[in-house]
Amino acid sequence: MHAYRTHTCAALSKDNVGDTVRLSGWVNRIRDHGGILFIDLRDHYGVTQVLCDPDSAAFAAVEKVRSEWCIRIDGEVKARAAELVNAKLPTGEVEVFVRDIEVLGQSAELPLMVFGDQEYPEETRLRYRYLDLRREAMQRNMTLRSDVVRSIRQRMWDKAFREYQTPIITASSPEGARDFLVPSRLHPGKFYALPQAPQQFKQLIMMSGYDKYFQIAPCFRDEDPRADRSPTDFYQLDLEMSFVTQQDVFDTVSPVIAGVFEEFGGGAKVDAPESWPQIPYKEAALKYGTDKPDLRNPIEMQDVSDHFRGSGFAIFAKLLEQDGTEIRAIPAPTGGSRKFCDRMNAFAQKEGLPGMGYIFWRDQGQGTEAAGPLAKNIGPERTEAIRQQLGLGVGDAAFFLGGKPQAFQRVAGKARDAIGEELGLTDTNRFAFAWIVDFPIYEKDEESGKIDFEHNPFSMPQGGMEALNGDPLAVKGYQYDLACNGYELVSGAIRNHKPDLMLKAFEIAGYGEDEVKKRFQGLYSAFQYGAPPHGGCAAGIDRIVMLLAGTSNIREVIMFPMNQRAEDLMMAAPSEASSDQLMDLSLRVIPQD
Repeated sequence: MHAYRTHTCAALSKDNVGDTVRLSGWVNRIRDHGGILFIDLRDHYGVTQVLCDPDSAAFAAVEKVRSEWCIRIDGEVKARAAELVNAKLPTGEVEVFVRDIEVLGQSAELPLMVFGDQEYPEETRLRYRYLDLRREAMQRNMTLRSDVVRSIRQRMWDKAFREYQTPIITASSPEGARDFLVPSRLHPGKFYALPQAPQQFKQLIMMSGYDKYFQIAPCFRDEDPRADRSPTDFYQLDLEMSFVTQQDVFDTVSPVIAGVFEEFGGGAKVDAPESWPQIPYKEAALKYGTDKPDLRNPIEMQDVSDHFRGSGFAIFAKLLEQDGTEIRAIPAPTGGSRKFCDRMNAFAQKEGLPGMGYIFWRDQGQGTEAAGPLAKNIGPERTEAIRQQLGLGVGDAAFFLGGKPQAFQRVAGKARDAIGEELGLTDTNRFAFAWIVDFPIYEKDEESGKIDFEHNPFSMPQGGMEALNGDPLAVKGYQYDLACNGYELVSGAIRNHKPDLMLKAFEIAGYGEDEVKKRFQGLYSAFQYGAPPHGGCAAGIDRIVMLLAGTSNIREVIMFPMNQRAEDLMMAAPSEASSDQLMDLSLRVIPQD
């Protein structure tokens, strides 16, 4: 007999009745039924009920075990009585009568219970992550993650991609976030960087003649944490292809993503890839207030500025006299009650805005009547024109926000989501995808007036050199994101593979030719030797699994995550370096006041 087990805790069935077996696992739960001890014995695969009575030589030892002790038991498989069968367990038709027991590892008093679904502070869960990971929900999430990665890999191989690994220690590169720097011992005063993404390397793989590349790649970014983003490292499906257009990338990636969601989405509807809309960035911002819209919600915002110009509502009328301002409406079908309107107005105030104006329409017996403070100020003709534009009727409402879009757009998008959820308009049993396209390459700092990259600096500009010689803020890139249910899952671009375009693109953002050649030495040099047109994207593994697991907290699907302060409470990182370590690296720590 094997030293630890003949079966896992999920393997026994009625076919094993009468067998002598050996099981190993953790004590999930103990129950004393009138002197008979029942233990739910758990391993990674499942649970088996074992029992012991005073007639067993092992009874005294079984009495001593406690929750989460790791034990090995020998015993005889017996059938449960029909009325005691547990249909929820694969092993629910049998139980094992304990003849012998060995304690493999005792447990101290538990800081959190593994059995059950009790809630614990996240700090406790992360400090004792090895216990938290024993819990059923976490076992399920981590198994899901592993299965998703396996599925993605197989789907990429099926599309004739090969997996290649790129370096972890590399040079610093401006890619939209802070680098994690690594000091060099052999080159004092110089630093490597952990890659924010394999961006340059995957482009160099295309330069090297490898037509299709993918990798489940670790990426490192020193970012402020959010619920849907790790503050230190994450994994992505990274891929690149030569001789492709933007549509070729879509046609390649979409079936892979859709297939994964169909396989692991628990029966939720997955929109067919051929139906995924391609929405220009500017249109997404207008209609949804975000470049990662949740299309399960049918609400689309509209510009209604013309209805408020010169109107009796002085706040909006005067606002529209300023350049770059507009008024947007958020339709709210079935939201036509004063109570609901007041609630959404309070929502906007919590988000830092003065509030949201609103109009709701009701039936007064002689036709539709507009109600609310705005309706009184702008009059029936304007309110009727607004209702007609928005396609609303009796029992509906609309909310209004005004100013420069960048000042209110984020809150408008959140309000749209909240309205859709509260009114039951959002289809929660669906994964809805959309490609967001035509991203601007540059942005302007309002205070300094400086032009910088708004998105990926390696994107091919639409219109080529002619576009770069015009207004930088009008330049769009062959750059795209894939949004799903309000999250960005994929980001990518057709790359700028022409040296003259590369130099011009970086010049606009303030990078001189010498600096470009120095910072992107390998990539710029490779462009001199027959660079093929190429493009690709990266899909966030963590976010994909987060959506499939039905959680909004990315730490629920990462095995050993940092907390929101970028600390590893379990391993006590970050930690101070010793004097010897600092000397080896020619570094000195400057105390902070």
